[in-house]
Amino acid sequence: MRQRFEDVVEFWRFLWQRFFGDRAPDSAAALTYTTLFAVVPMMTVTFAMLSAIPAFQGVGEEIQSFILRNFLPTSGETVREYLVSFTAQARQLTWLGVLFLVVTALTMLVTVEKAFNTIWRVRQPRRGVASFLLYWAILSLGPLLLGAGFLVSTYITSLSLISGPDAVIGAKTLLRFMPLLSSVAAFTLIYSTVPNTRVPLKHAFVGGALAAVLFEMAKMLFGLYVRLFPGYQLIYGAFATVPLFLLWIYLSWLIVLFGAELVCNLSSSRLWRRRNLPRLLVLLGVLRIFHDSQLRGETVSLRDVQRQGWQLPEDEWDELIGFLEREQLICRTSGGGWVLCRDLAHYSLHRLLSRNPWPLPRSEQMPESLDEAWYPALRKTLEQFQQQQQTLFGASLADWLQSHGSAPAMNATESEK
Repeated sequence: MRQRFEDVVEFWRFLWQRFFGDRAPDSAAALTYTTLFAVVPMMTVTFAMLSAIPAFQGVGEEIQSFILRNFLPTSGETVREYLVSFTAQARQLTWLGVLFLVVTALTMLVTVEKAFNTIWRVRQPRRGVASFLLYWAILSLGPLLLGAGFLVSTYITSLSLISGPDAVIGAKTLLRFMPLLSSVAAFTLIYSTVPNTRVPLKHAFVGGALAAVLFEMAKMLFGLYVRLFPGYQLIYGAFATVPLFLLWIYLSWLIVLFGAELVCNLSSSRLWRRRNLPRLLVLLGVLRIFHDSQLRGETVSLRDVQRQGWQLPEDEWDELIGFLEREQLICRTSGGGWVLCRDLAHYSLHRLLSRNPWPLPRSEQMPESLDEAWYPALRKTLEQFQQQQQTLFGASLADWLQSHGSAPAMNATESEK
């Protein structure tokens, strides 16, 4: 139980570090700025799609009311009125104006995809037809599916077994959780479709559930703060709605991106438990696998490296591959794998150490043993190198600055004294 608890704590600590390492707060700020301009166009396009189908007449207004009622904090009445007014005015625009709104909505979708691809370490985003079809599906099929789902849920709610006097026990309680379930479904769909990579549906569901719960908690706490600490009205006056709305959008995107981090790292939930080895040792281990695979005439992939004990997450694998590719040591095959494209007999370890972007590991950072034939000799050599460094540069900085071009004759022991 203790080990399991420590694993859980370590995983969430790792997730928190990744959240800030991917600069999620900066991405949330950029998405907040984009959302401010795109929220009305998105709503306008949604209502235009729904109004084009006779069966969905009037559904758009009900969906709008449902979304604004359940996805804004309780203090957002003024924001709701403004959004409804802006949307009604936008629906009277000409086709040129509508086209501009569609472009604005597409810009928001592109920004969201870029933020998700950064989290998932996707090196090649969607381009051309694939990107256009995804965004068009969101803008066209999304509202239709939303309207169909709303009609079905409205019909189910109207059944006597659900809301009548003879309703099934627990049915009304289930209805109260409909906003939460809607949030879970929405977040799950976002996490499973937006990243340009394969996302397991169960992982997307877990992330969607966490994001939905955090979203509901944020709504409650945000409304509580607005009611109990109205000092912001004394500062901003009638303008207070705007900063509050921006703050709420920013918090919402923070929650969405944190859920995305969870979904991304659930697939590598065992990789964060690996030993925290210096990157140079991992690089040499990967090169040894490449060298052995070359002798057998085989390609190398991340799965092959993990099967041989080097539990690398995809982001570290991408960093190593990027460095080796820049050094023209490896190249990609037509099948998607990697192979050596250079004879390592003509590439020295000194060149590798001088060109790689990671520092040399110190003796206290190196493990006692490693299941690699090259490790004992490398460790001994690095220890000797550090001892020589200490001997050569052990003099105090004052002695060096006053030496007038001649190296101070002071060893490491004297310097430490």
